[in-house]
Amino acid sequence: MFRFLLLLLALLPSACSFLAPGMQMKTKNNLSELEVPVMKDGKMIKEKTRIVPITADLIIERENSRLQEVNNLPPVDISKTAYRIGPQDRLQITVWEHPELNDPGGEKIMPELAGKVVDENGELYYPYVGSIPVAGKTVSEVRSLLTRELSNYFKKVKLDIRVLSFQSHRAVVVGEVRTPGVQTMNETPLTVAEAISRAGGVTPDADMSNVALARDGKAYKIDVLGLYAKGKSTQNLLLKDGDVLYIPDQKDNKVLVLGEVGRQQALQISKGELSLSQALAEAYGFDLNTSKPEEVYVIRPGDKKPEIFQLNAQSPDAMILADQFTLQARDTVYVGTAGVTRWSRVLNQILPGSFTSMMSLAATKGI
Repeated sequence: MFRFLLLLLALLPSACSFLAPGMQMKTKNNLSELEVPVMKDGKMIKEKTRIVPITADLIIERENSRLQEVNNLPPVDISKTAYRIGPQDRLQITVWEHPELNDPGGEKIMPELAGKVVDENGELYYPYVGSIPVAGKTVSEVRSLLTRELSNYFKKVKLDIRVLSFQSHRAVVVGEVRTPGVQTMNETPLTVAEAISRAGGVTPDADMSNVALARDGKAYKIDVLGLYAKGKSTQNLLLKDGDVLYIPDQKDNKVLVLGEVGRQQALQISKGELSLSQALAEAYGFDLNTSKPEEVYVIRPGDKKPEIFQLNAQSPDAMILADQFTLQARDTVYVGTAGVTRWSRVLNQILPGSFTSMMSLAATKGI
C-alpha cells in the first residue's frame, strides 16, 4: 500500500489540475481563464479580464477617482436660492390707498380663487399695465417692476406681493422614504436633507451612501450618510425644478466570501463601507491549513465592465492594503486553495475511506 501511495503522489501534480474538487482560479499572463461579456464602445463583446494586483498605487488611484466622483456635483448658484416665480403660481398683490386695484371680497374669497395666476407664458395680467413678464423673477423683482409700471398712472405707488400658491417648481423623491412623491418648492430653499425630511425620512432599508440625483439627463451620486454622520455640507445640494432624488435599497448590497476561509458567507455592506480586511475577518480569516494567502481575489462584475483584483497576503502587513481596499456591492472575495490541500482532497476522493485515516494506520503498523 505504501508503494502505491508513493506512486500516486508522484503522479498527483499533473492529475490535480483537473481532478481537484472545488473552484480554482486559473490565470494566464495576468488574464482570466474565461472570456466574459464586456461593454465597449456601445457594443457587447467578449474578452478576458485583466487581473490587477492590489497595491498602494492602485488604492491611491481608486480613492482619488472616488473623491472626484463624489465632488463632481452640479454647482450651487447662490443668486438662485430665492424663489423664482413661474407659470401657475398664484400671487396676491396689494396696492395701498388704491382699493379698486385689489381683489374684491377680501377674506371672503376662497384661497384657491384669490390672487392672480401667472399664465403658461410666464406673464401676469394686471389692470392698467396689462400683461407683464414675471416668470424667472423673484417677488422683490416683480414688486419693483409692477411699481414702476403703475407709477405711470398713479402717484406714490406702494404695493406688496406674496405668493399664495406655489405650483411652478417641483421635485420628486422616490425609493426608500416613508412618503415618496412630488414635493412643491416654496420660499424655503429645497435641499437634499429638506426633501428627505419632507418625505418622512428614510426607511430602515435605505442606502444613504448611494443616493442618486437625476438632473437634466445626468445622474449624480450623493453621499447623504456622509452629510448626516460627518457633516459633509457639499452633499446637501439645492434641488431645482424637475429633479428626481432616488434613495436606493441596501438589501442587495452584499459581498460573497468564498474559498478557503473559516466560514463562507454573504456579508451585508453596513453604512456604505466594507473593506477587504473586514470581509475576511467576518469570514473568520484564512483557513490556516488549506488556504493560499497569496491568492486572494476580488471579483467585481461591475456594470458590464468586470474587474478582477489580486492581493498577495503572505505577509501580515498586506492587511494594511486590505483594510484600505473598499469592497462594492456584488463583489466576490475568493481565497485560493493550497496545492497540497488539493492533492489531499483528490486522494480522499480516489482512495477508499479517509486518506488521513489510512496514513495513520500505515504509520501505526510501520508500513
